Amino acid sequence: MPLDPVTCYRAMRARDARFDGRFFVGVSSTRIYCRPVCTVRPPKRENCSFFPSAAAAESAGYRPCLRCRPELAPGNASIDATSRLAQAAAALIEDGSLNGAGVEGIAARLGVSDRHLRRAFAGEFGVAPIAYAQTQRLLLAKRLLTDTSMPITEVALASGFGSVRRFNSLFKSRYRLKPIQLRQSRRVARQAAGIPGDALHFQLGYRPPYDWPALLAFLDARSVAGVEAVEDGVYRRTVRVKLGSREQAGWVEVAPCARRPALRVTLAASLAPAVSLVLTRLKSLMDLACHPLEVAETLGSLAARNPGLRVPGAFDGFEVAVRAILGQQVSVAGARTLAGRFAAAFGTPVETPFSSLTVLFPEPDRIARLAPEDVARLGLPGARGRSVVMLAQALDQGLELLPNADIDATLVRLRSLPGIGEWTAQYIAMRALAWPDAFPHTDLGVMRALRERSPKPVLAAGEAWRPWRAYAVMHLWQSLTS
Repeated sequence: MPLDPVTCYRAMRARDARFDGRFFVGVSSTRIYCRPVCTVRPPKRENCSFFPSAAAAESAGYRPCLRCRPELAPGNASIDATSRLAQAAAALIEDGSLNGAGVEGIAARLGVSDRHLRRAFAGEFGVAPIAYAQTQRLLLAKRLLTDTSMPITEVALASGFGSVRRFNSLFKSRYRLKPIQLRQSRRVARQAAGIPGDALHFQLGYRPPYDWPALLAFLDARSVAGVEAVEDGVYRRTVRVKLGSREQAGWVEVAPCARRPALRVTLAASLAPAVSLVLTRLKSLMDLACHPLEVAETLGSLAARNPGLRVPGAFDGFEVAVRAILGQQVSVAGARTLAGRFAAAFGTPVETPFSSLTVLFPEPDRIARLAPEDVARLGLPGARGRSVVMLAQALDQGLELLPNADIDATLVRLRSLPGIGEWTAQYIAMRALAWPDAFPHTDLGVMRALRERSPKPVLAAGEAWRPWRAYAVMHLWQSLTS
């Protein structure tokens, strides 16, 4: 992101981790420089200088903060690359990847030796990957014991423990109580309304305000028939996730809680082994990392009519990217029709308790083996069919459309694919990459909302909304429907 002082100060005040490592702030009153996520009290604007790297800050006479430790910020310098490696490994561990692959498997996936990964991980987190994974397993087990009625044996296995005995022993030594004691003290009320009795129930908190109706309307208008459905104020979808070589499939349901700032999440029991990964993806889809008050302060009057408007993310980055390609030069309704045909033609049938959810969205490896004309037969130009197939091949070869992906490198890779221009790349960045400053300035709706006829003045107008331009886009689109 450009180092505009106003933009950087806004991002720093929000302490949004998505900007960590993209710039550093030097404070003249202390001569210390920090990461934008530092937890100290924000300094005054006039005391701040912004730098593209830690080296630039030190060259200007600032010394590193001992609290936020700038040397641990993700970035491109050698010391930052070590941190990025450790953070990537931590994300895989939290997703449950260590359970099946081990440290060696994660190291291989990240393209490093297991020795180098262990050293980098210990330097970043102060513990070995195994110890970190152990804590994550215990925390997940505690959540399952508290929020579900799963048998303790299933809780142990779903949390990644190889045996109930090991689980009981570690739980007691860490938390000084037996798992059964926690279960007895927090009985879970089961929900009715046609939901199977073995479904899993959770709550995911957010920072209010939260415009649930607007987010739901956005998802409803773009829902893929058979894969997603919005019914009676509730969002439902089929899901498929992989944990190593294992695949877990099922359904999820999301609705707002009545009396607290949280979303109520219900998962099919079949997703129990992948609870952590599914919840992580739902947080991204529902944009629960947003700081709405900070966004509103930057957007000003643009955000006044719809406080708490979120940028819908993605449960499946490939799904959103395919929809973006299918939606080129057609209406939202037209893209929805094509996406439904795509899922019906190439998806996998799945059983759910809902008549509206019948299929899993196709995986990249299946689409990568198709000929472009196979996709084009659904009713779209041949060039667009080629774009979908080549996108799938790129993902099959290592391209990742995830919130923790490198923004700049991913955008460059996307733009290199045939049929993916600036609008498509930025839309994918908005949703699949969860990049808050993504800005599809060539979008016709955005230009119409701003009463502009060309992208150039739109791009200029967007400078005032950095680093929350993706939220500005949502408000501009919303203004066309209100």
